[in-house]
Amino acid sequence: MPSDPELQDAMNETVSWLSSKQALEMLRADPYWPKWDNPWWRMTLLWEMGHASRIPEVAVESMVKALQTHYLPDFPQLDEVKPPYDSRRHVICHCAVGTMFQVLHACGVRVDERLAWMRQWLFRYQLQDGGLNCDERVYVKEGGKSSMVSTLPSLEAILRCTPKPWTPETVRFLERGAQYLLSHSVVRRAGGDRGVIDSSWLEPTFPRFYFYDLLRGLSFLSEWSQVTGSELPREPIQETLDLLEQRYAREGGITIGRQAASIQAGTVKQEGGEWASRPEANSFALLEAVSRPGRRSPELSAEFERVRAWLQRGRASPR
Repeated sequence: MPSDPELQDAMNETVSWLSSKQALEMLRADPYWPKWDNPWWRMTLLWEMGHASRIPEVAVESMVKALQTHYLPDFPQLDEVKPPYDSRRHVICHCAVGTMFQVLHACGVRVDERLAWMRQWLFRYQLQDGGLNCDERVYVKEGGKSSMVSTLPSLEAILRCTPKPWTPETVRFLERGAQYLLSHSVVRRAGGDRGVIDSSWLEPTFPRFYFYDLLRGLSFLSEWSQVTGSELPREPIQETLDLLEQRYAREGGITIGRQAASIQAGTVKQEGGEWASRPEANSFALLEAVSRPGRRSPELSAEFERVRAWLQRGRASPR
């Protein structure tokens, strides 16, 4: 438990709320929307903070049941989705699959038994370049490109939630994903001017939800290297490692550089039962308490310390 009384109160409020009538009704209506006050986001935040065990069982079971029935069984072009289905609410994205796979796994759910479609979904939608993309139009293009944001939660889910011995399909999925990240040197374009894809990725964020940053990419690569015994070529990761080392030394840990979860609104259910967009996203006390830019994040600091330890064990080659 955190020692900060404000943080403790905020965490207790979220844990209590997750078993409330309001939370369970929201899950029955939609497992994902609205951002950021649907149970999806509160459960994910508790998991990211290392407190998945505090997520009430009733919320976990309600999430499992919602995921069993709510979504279409594939990832269609959005103009192909017809009533009674809604293209925004009934088509799940790869980043969402990878995220909730990890949350439920941490809660003790046998995901491969109760939500068997999730693992096969991630395998099915890996692109030729080794990643995935939540933009459905990519899948009808020749040589469609992946998205870092879509890819990382998917890779993490398979890496962290797969019992050994691994199948050849699992090994290939992770190897191709790792090579995709390495080809981008964690944050850079694979070709052309090799510029940084998104400058905001240089600023660590917490909670991640589905967002990407340089530490998240490096963390996956170092963990994959450690688990598989694969060597990491030093050159593609050195820049990212140096930036994080400098930040860690300067700030006495990893501080939050941006509040990614504050930037989007979303879809909400109206009083009459219809769903519509709203201009502002709702937050909640625990999210506000742990996501402030400039806050030293114990979660991000511990993650970077693990990365350094893994890399110091000799899994990075001098290439």
